[in-house]
Amino acid sequence: MTVIGLTGPTGAGKGEVSNILKTNFGAMIIDADEVYHSLLVPPSECLDEICEEFGSSVLLGDGTLDRQALAGIVFSSKDKLEKLNTITHKYVLAQIVLMLKKSDCTRCPFTVIDAPLLIEAGVDKICDYTVSVLADKDTRTKRIQERDKIKLRDAEKRISAQKDDSFYISNSNFIIYNNSDTTDLARQIGKVFETIGGDR
Repeated sequence: MTVIGLTGPTGAGKGEVSNILKTNFGAMIIDADEVYHSLLVPPSECLDEICEEFGSSVLLGDGTLDRQALAGIVFSSKDKLEKLNTITHKYVLAQIVLMLKKSDCTRCPFTVIDAPLLIEAGVDKICDYTVSVLADKDTRTKRIQERDKIKLRDAEKRISAQKDDSFYISNSNFIIYNNSDTTDLARQIGKVFETIGGDR
């Protein structure tokens, strides 16, 4: 089974790429964000460790994670964001490895791990190829505002907390630029996965 790591900064449009890969190429998608959220359902070792580090203020009344409260803390400090990532990465990686071992993907041409922090979490080490999706800052800012219903300054804060394009370019086998329309995006994806298909 060929495993493709799909990553890129927030607002670049990895979700669009994942949808095209699933619909047009028959890929099985493992969404690292969904894995992360599933690991936060109480009782949860991951959630307990987050609370130990950031305090009970990141919990809602029912004991689940208050994502907005946690985001307000970690996106205001790179050190705190790195601490959160240090806590969560090991749980997410372990769960993804378990999912790959259990998966039956005989009819799938490849499995895609869609992970915003694929490289930082070390998930790229279990992938055959790494593909990064990039987009210009203005495009990303608008997408984040629309997606998360937040103000401009909050969207810019999230962007500034992340790696720049050079990080993804230097750590990826392929780059897809998502600044245009769906047709152009599908064309780029097709070229990349024709190459990967030829390597298998």
